[in-house]
Amino acid sequence: MADDAQVPESPAAPSEAVASPAEEAPNAVTDPAAEAPDDADDLRGFHFRRLLRKRVTLYAAGIPTVLIAVALGIFGNLLWIPIILVLGLLITMLVVFVIASGKAESAFFETYASQRGMSLSGKGSLPAATPLLQKGDDRYGERILSGPLADQLSGTLALYTYEDETTDSEGNRQTNYYRYTVGLCEVPDCAAHVPELYCRRKFGFKALEGFEDVFRKSERVELESEALDDRYEIFSGKGQDGNWLRQLFSPTFIVWLSESAPKKFAFELVGGTLCCYVNGHKKSAAELDTMRGATAAVAQRLREESVE
Repeated sequence: MADDAQVPESPAAPSEAVASPAEEAPNAVTDPAAEAPDDADDLRGFHFRRLLRKRVTLYAAGIPTVLIAVALGIFGNLLWIPIILVLGLLITMLVVFVIASGKAESAFFETYASQRGMSLSGKGSLPAATPLLQKGDDRYGERILSGPLADQLSGTLALYTYEDETTDSEGNRQTNYYRYTVGLCEVPDCAAHVPELYCRRKFGFKALEGFEDVFRKSERVELESEALDDRYEIFSGKGQDGNWLRQLFSPTFIVWLSESAPKKFAFELVGGTLCCYVNGHKKSAAELDTMRGATAAVAQRLREESVE
């Protein structure tokens, strides 16, 4: 049995060295954009107010609204003037809010990537290495961060979406979107020991597990842990070394998965490519750091058992 290894905690965000003057003017105003945002919404109010003050907002929204209101008042009913003015104001506020939200999110991810030494890219593809990354009629990463996940471990953190298109009996098409935050890295040392491993959140009825397993291409991994069994279903490729798998899931690793892993955490391992994931797009520094740390924890445990 391999020695139990301490599972690392989520890497802490690098501290930011901020040079501050010895004496600050009593009426100095701090620019919110100069501070590191904690999540994608932090700077939305700042950008919203800035956009409302811009002349281009007045020209693009205010002037057309006034002209339409006046025209309807002259050639129609004067009651249209206040209605159009209010509608124009509401539409302008909504459009500016949406633009401000996008700018705030972009600023957050740019800052997050910079602070952690990662590169940031926009919408793009992810390697279709595991079942999750192969799902849907279309799939893509919306924000892709590449770089260090922990010491001596590089990988990718991404807001991943796959789309399923369905058609009803009348020919109407509908697209469903499934969103995840994923952590990807390569762990080639373990490929020879465990070509396939799936640790998925448990759902369904336990009484049906035996019936369902008959139709699976993979084998269920049974471990003597009620806490783990209550939360996860673990599968491996058929014919893989069951003893090695039981050693991989050491007591400390089981405790970490059961008590410390992110909410609704799961992972897939295929051919040395590890994909850890949670439901939803995470857009705060704390949540992204937790996901980086969780991916690193699983990768390190796989590495440790592979070199035993």
